[in-house]
Amino acid sequence: MAGGSVPRVVIVSRLTEYAGLLARHATREQAKFFLETRGRSIDEVERRDHAQQAALTTVSAAIPAEWRRARVERGDLDRFLFEPVDIVVTVGQSGLVANVAKYLDEQPVIGIDPEPSRDGGVLARHLPKQAALLIRTAASEHGAIEERTMVEAVLDDGQRVVALNEIFVGHRSHQSARYALAWHGEHERQSSSGIVVTTGTGATGWGRSIGMERHTTVEMPKPDDASLVFFVREAWPSPTFGVSMTEGLLGPNDELVIVSEMDDGGVVFGDGIEPDRVEFGWGVQALVRVAQRRLRLVGGAS
Repeated sequence: MAGGSVPRVVIVSRLTEYAGLLARHATREQAKFFLETRGRSIDEVERRDHAQQAALTTVSAAIPAEWRRARVERGDLDRFLFEPVDIVVTVGQSGLVANVAKYLDEQPVIGIDPEPSRDGGVLARHLPKQAALLIRTAASEHGAIEERTMVEAVLDDGQRVVALNEIFVGHRSHQSARYALAWHGEHERQSSSGIVVTTGTGATGWGRSIGMERHTTVEMPKPDDASLVFFVREAWPSPTFGVSMTEGLLGPNDELVIVSEMDDGGVVFGDGIEPDRVEFGWGVQALVRVAQRRLRLVGGAS
């Protein structure tokens, strides 16, 4: 590691559904009754909780004894201070990698999947038993690192939203979002269900579904491409609002300029995490572009 500092391994996880049920219903039997009245069995969520706990135990045991370590839950990420020498290990589904990415600055990330048959391993692609090798590989900086493009929205009041998959700009409810859009020298006022700006990583999710539904001709970027694609959702044509700028490619030096015309309810958030939104009220300008920050995802030993 840089500077010869002792590495710190930060394990990131989230509460399982089983833990959440116990928190709400106090006992296993009450949680079981709650699920059974809704046609579900507690056995599935209990099995998944066991798999998660076993994975956490395996990963913790894989950390060299002389190294430092820390644990953080997803809900506490915004209050956790990452260090430059950290190696981040997520234990959970691929979405957890996206959750932690925006809080990092060059720290390598190892995605551990406790249930590979369920998630598919898009970002969390490693088994718990591989953790020891991957952690040492990340520390030696000799492993295969995938650098994935991220997207950012910078507001004119200094607020910034960074995301791995996509950024949403629109109204927080089902009301129409109203704004002025500028791209490649063109300008248009629009009323729509909001704008989604996706990276190559996000192009396998929300962006892909939008593109497939409208049969887009815009080529979706690869995860390491320094480019983004924007989609305007359900633009509404009227004498006041246009529909000619509903999708397009943003290169590494391009910006999508969005000026809010919403009195209340305008928001910007990333990776589907609406609680982390920033307000986007009347007259506020957002510049959406390729972020300088990139996710460094550990692939394996070279």
